[in-house]
Amino acid sequence: MDKAATAALHGHDHAPAHGHEHALGFWRKYVFSQDHKVIGIQYAVTGLFFLLFGFTLMIIMRWQLAYPGQPIPLIGSWLGERNAPGGIMLPEFYNQLGAMHGTIMVFLGVVPLAVGGFGNFVMPLQIGAPDMAFPKINMASYWVYFVGGVVMLVSFFLPGGAAQSGWTSYAPLADISPGQTSWLVGMVFLITSSLLGSINFIVTIIQLRAKGLTFMRLPFFVHAQFVTAFLLLLAFPPLEAAAIMQLMDRVAHTSFFLPSGLVVTGQPLAVSGGGTPLLWQHLFWFLAHPEVYVLILPAMGIVGEIVANNTRKPLWGYRVMVYSVIFLGFMSFIVWAHHMFMTGMGTTMSAFFQTTTMIISIPSVVILSALIISLYGGSIRFTTPMLFATAFMPMFGIGGLTGLPLGLAPSDIHLHDTYYVIGHFHYVVAPGTIFALFAGIYYWFPKATGRTMNELLGKVHFWGSFICINFVFMPMFIQGLQGMNRRLYDGGMQYAHAQPILHWNTVMSFAAWGLFLFQLPFVINFFLSIWRGRRVSDNPWEATTIEWTAAPSPPPHGNFPIVPEAYRGPYEYSVPGYPTDFLPQTQPDPPGHPAGTAAAIPAGRH
Repeated sequence: MDKAATAALHGHDHAPAHGHEHALGFWRKYVFSQDHKVIGIQYAVTGLFFLLFGFTLMIIMRWQLAYPGQPIPLIGSWLGERNAPGGIMLPEFYNQLGAMHGTIMVFLGVVPLAVGGFGNFVMPLQIGAPDMAFPKINMASYWVYFVGGVVMLVSFFLPGGAAQSGWTSYAPLADISPGQTSWLVGMVFLITSSLLGSINFIVTIIQLRAKGLTFMRLPFFVHAQFVTAFLLLLAFPPLEAAAIMQLMDRVAHTSFFLPSGLVVTGQPLAVSGGGTPLLWQHLFWFLAHPEVYVLILPAMGIVGEIVANNTRKPLWGYRVMVYSVIFLGFMSFIVWAHHMFMTGMGTTMSAFFQTTTMIISIPSVVILSALIISLYGGSIRFTTPMLFATAFMPMFGIGGLTGLPLGLAPSDIHLHDTYYVIGHFHYVVAPGTIFALFAGIYYWFPKATGRTMNELLGKVHFWGSFICINFVFMPMFIQGLQGMNRRLYDGGMQYAHAQPILHWNTVMSFAAWGLFLFQLPFVINFFLSIWRGRRVSDNPWEATTIEWTAAPSPPPHGNFPIVPEAYRGPYEYSVPGYPTDFLPQTQPDPPGHPAGTAAAIPAGRH
């Protein structure tokens, strides 16, 4: 579709666009907005709030693990007699904190920030689009997510309390334990939100790219979001169906996941039976393994943008990285049962899922290797975004390598359901993905606000977080290899084999509390910089991609004063013969080079 026609179609003919923007009232402009940038900021701020809330739940859990049976200081009396009589946490409340910590961090924090926040704000700008393809659906996706989040939070105050069957909601326990109904209702809202958003992302990237922006000229971040959208679209419906079936088991007395002959507290459970708990596991993990890549792919995309910009050279192996992302997305759908080796699936199926798990590690290694090789020979600027981006690489590497033993049935038998699993998963998601998200916030903050965040506070935030987070999660590998189970409300105190490693619980808890304190510089920096940050130009990082070179900071309604056009790939840094060390995508070809910049750029840079 012609870009002018596209702009007119979406009401973004730029001359009247500003008038339309000023004509909108407060509620239409900032609350029920259809502008992708406002929606992206709504997603990002809401996601950051949920990350902080979920992190706070973990801080409370860490006191119980370090000092089991002792009253929680400061806030113990606030938790209520139902949860912590005398300030001493009950096992049931510990289970609630554990289940809701995992649920909130993954489904309400990281995914909305990585996909809803960065995807909504950055992706349309990077492809030269005036907005998302379906602005009203985009608005609906945020508000459905918001309702799901409210349902999850309110569950803490309901008579049965919050969910306490883990973030995986395994049947049959989840079918009969209190608090799970609100969890399931909340999940239905969250899944619906992701489905609405993913359809929008796919159509936008296919239909609304700027003239000249072919698929192999897209920034790596856009490729990552494109594959992520397909993962959400294809993997979430099975879990939504499963959530509705489990909800029916709870409120309509069906037996999708309840087998016959269940005995609860010595009494036979009066249900029709005939269901299978394994069905829930298959439906859950069919989503939850692609979900891991829903977390990590946007993070890889963010790191790719920041590495190219701060090394002042093109991404090494850009095409191979793109093909690896696509292959990663495909393979993520045929590895889910490596979470289920303990279910007695048989050696043939076990061998299949072990093999696919080893294969899926290859594209991850390719992408990580390409990012590391991109650093070689670069004139690296160690800005705050670059510090977080470079830290992502070894942290994600540790997470990936420690996952390999869990993908092999013989070693998984020993490690399954131990602290080793928590250490592995958190290295991928916490110092991995969340570090990349922090990098993205520091990097695109000037585009959203026209101001930059304070570098000193940013570096205090980085180094404090980097040191503390490794002391939180590295000891978990030691505990897991020793055989300490996860989800023990007393940290393993009652088990003889855990006695030599109990002291690590205290070390990890102090590191977690330190990690919490080191988020305060970020919170102060974030809000202070919105009003007091140093004003910067439209392209303070001297980047090459369209969002920096064609859109003002912050971008107006409609994004671009002049409809952009792409003339080359996204990472033309340090081009020989060019007067500056960056050649923007939107810069017309130099005179005398009518066929593009091929004459000025060595072969292999395209």
